[in-house]
Amino acid sequence: MGRRAPVRVAIIGAGLGGIAAAVKLRKRATASVVIYEQSAGVGGTWFDNRYPGCEVDVHSHAYSFSFLKYDWPRTHATQPELLAYAEHVVERFGLAPLLRLNTRVTGLVWEESTGTYTLSTEHGDRAEFDVVISALGLLNVPRYPEWPGLETFAGPCFHTSRWEEHDLTGKSVAVVGTGSTAVQIVPAIAPAAARVRVFQREPGWIEPKHEREFTARERWVFRNVPLAQRLNRARIFHQGNRRFKGYDVTSGRQRRMRAVCEGFIGAAIADPATRAAVTPQYPWGCKRPVISSTFYPALNRDNVELVAHAVDHVTPTGVVDATGRSHDVDVLILSTGFQPTRFLASIDVKGRDGRSIHDAWRERASAFMGITVPGFPNFFILYGPNTNGGVSIIAQLERQAEVVVGAVRRLARAGKRASIDTSPSAARRFVAWIDRRMGRDASAMNAGCHNYYHDPAGHNVTQWPGGHLAYALATRLLARFGLRTRT
Repeated sequence: MGRRAPVRVAIIGAGLGGIAAAVKLRKRATASVVIYEQSAGVGGTWFDNRYPGCEVDVHSHAYSFSFLKYDWPRTHATQPELLAYAEHVVERFGLAPLLRLNTRVTGLVWEESTGTYTLSTEHGDRAEFDVVISALGLLNVPRYPEWPGLETFAGPCFHTSRWEEHDLTGKSVAVVGTGSTAVQIVPAIAPAAARVRVFQREPGWIEPKHEREFTARERWVFRNVPLAQRLNRARIFHQGNRRFKGYDVTSGRQRRMRAVCEGFIGAAIADPATRAAVTPQYPWGCKRPVISSTFYPALNRDNVELVAHAVDHVTPTGVVDATGRSHDVDVLILSTGFQPTRFLASIDVKGRDGRSIHDAWRERASAFMGITVPGFPNFFILYGPNTNGGVSIIAQLERQAEVVVGAVRRLARAGKRASIDTSPSAARRFVAWIDRRMGRDASAMNAGCHNYYHDPAGHNVTQWPGGHLAYALATRLLARFGLRTRT
């Protein structure tokens, strides 16, 4: 017997993952939806990150939803443009009434007798839902370094994801890190600062971004020719799937990717010592490749210095590197990354028999297709373990949202108190397959550099071992066979 009322769905997070889930649920399922967001607006990482130079490193036509054509002004969108895009999608699909902003979800408890979750918020409110979707994202818990003396620094000191507005004109600034965020910040602040020191623990492979404004003619074509934007998107995904072959260190694609990066270093950096310092000694793809056209040229500026050493400790007036050299600075900017292996760190989820999901993940974080965990019925994760990658995370999120929609439709047909749980054997087989794919000796991800892929025990818990096409096929053909309906 079918349900008399729509399936009640809570979405935690109003970033692009939560927005995708809400749109697809409203279009394809009979559900009442509430979206909880801890920030004051939608957009997720593009609401939280507002540092100078912030923009995406994936082409705009790939880093956007397949179900909505959009008039992008440039090949790679800036943070304000991405935030405007998220707000546009919310308005276009009427999601605003579903939002509960400035509301952090703190806990979920499964009630077996009712087949529902009790959701708790920081404000002490409680609500009951049939289905809960976590769309908290992957890169949202900042990693703060444990340098001795950090708390004694007398000047402004902050993490890039918690950017503080300070007038850097005439200031000596230290930027610690050379990942995707730092390479955007350094060129943006260098013209104003008196001096910028960039502390590099380990170099990363950087590729030219080739970003630019679309011409007026290109924008007209993408707006008015029905298939133009879709065909360009398909081209980008095709190139991305080919690019993934470079993660095999024995492949010709690996050699070509290294040659591109080495050629970029040679052409963009004037000083031979700096060229040597930024050239990694590990394969392309061991770290997440960085895409930037402006960072290397910024290192040629007289007021920018690359310090090719890790930070050892901090003093009230500066930073001391691993060689013992002291650097006096006025402002300390921490581009020290996030804690991507700490999934659902901000929320306590209790499933069957009161078991916490963090207890289930004590040895490692894992989920079937990166979406569901055995023993946690009617609970779905977007951007979960081993789903990062695949050309564009937006496409990955769409596929995950479609799995959720299919499950909600099944619940609607199954009747009140029905639940969908994950087959433990299917989950084990999926994790074993991930480990076989990730554990290959020829994988660049295992080449020994410092990357964010692995948990403390050495498991690769963040990356999807293929392109987006493989994930799309897997979620479409295999996901339903690992999910069991119980009435």
